[in-house]
Amino acid sequence: MDEFDIAIIGAGMAGASIAAECGPHARVLLVEAEDSPGYHTTGRSAAFWDEIYGGPAVVPLTLASGDYLAQHGFLQPRGSLVIGRAEDRAALETFVADYGALGATVDMIDRAGMIALVPGLREQWCVGAWQPGCADIDVAGLHQHYLALARRTGTVFRLRARIDSLVHEGAGWRLAWRGGQARAGVVVNAAGAWADEVARLAGAASLGIAPLRRTITQLRVDPPVPATLPLTFGLAGDFYFKPSGDRLGVSPHDETPDVAHDVAPEEIDVALAIDRLEQVVDWRIAAVERRWAGLRSFAPDRAPVYGFDPAVPGLFWFAGQGGFGIQTAPAAARLAAQLLLGQSADTMTERLDPARYAPARLSPAGLALA
Repeated sequence: MDEFDIAIIGAGMAGASIAAECGPHARVLLVEAEDSPGYHTTGRSAAFWDEIYGGPAVVPLTLASGDYLAQHGFLQPRGSLVIGRAEDRAALETFVADYGALGATVDMIDRAGMIALVPGLREQWCVGAWQPGCADIDVAGLHQHYLALARRTGTVFRLRARIDSLVHEGAGWRLAWRGGQARAGVVVNAAGAWADEVARLAGAASLGIAPLRRTITQLRVDPPVPATLPLTFGLAGDFYFKPSGDRLGVSPHDETPDVAHDVAPEEIDVALAIDRLEQVVDWRIAAVERRWAGLRSFAPDRAPVYGFDPAVPGLFWFAGQGGFGIQTAPAAARLAAQLLLGQSADTMTERLDPARYAPARLSPAGLALA
């Protein structure tokens, strides 16, 4: 039976990135249930890097990841606009102040500036916040970058290998899947929407990481999408849209509770996305060309989960990354690898607080102390 220091379950962005970070220091196995890595959430990402997306707990990870993403050529400037109505001004001013205090670059913008960015914006949308640093991410390129780094350092890949059992033996684990098995000292749970299922296989308590469905539809609109159109959000969190070439991707920003599976869009959510877009801009919808859905998995407090399980030795969580796991991948993987391998923080992670993301905060004992 093959033996490894670390076995990582899940080869989406989470698993690929932590494999790349651990590979130079350990013998790593990367196990993926599907035919190819990144089939689920990674392959269905909305593909942006936005300093404030994900909330205050995520901002430090996003900011710490920006230089790596830019230096490796994975970002292209886009800009982000958060819009509201007249009655939203005070809330938007607070939004700008709060995220500015966290280090994000975000400023109020007037109606004239908003119209220059989003031609056809309906008149009720009159207050906005502008983030010049928002960028498109080459998600496929970043994922392949990490997979290539992992391979280069000797990581062993096993595809079509859905884990059937995790048995703790001595100082490590025996993993089994149809047609194969392996031993590893540490198991990394990077299974995304399946993270709680993997934890149960390992005899660990569920942390309440819940899969939520998010829908996107691709439209052809008239007039055509401006090349400079920013990523645009509603302050209430009920829609966003962004260009994809000369097409427009629109989401109703849905978070529908679901189960871990190969999720598909619901027609009602596609219709909701279109309805909300029509309330924002006066563009004509010429065609609905594509629609898809993905699962975004969140812990109860919506912060990611990085660290060793407080009750099960040798089980390491790298999960609960919601819709922000792409934009935070460099710093998240570096921090997690340092925690896993007992390494010190470096310039990328020195301002991050590992306790903020520790699984113990969500365990029964941790919740009792909260």
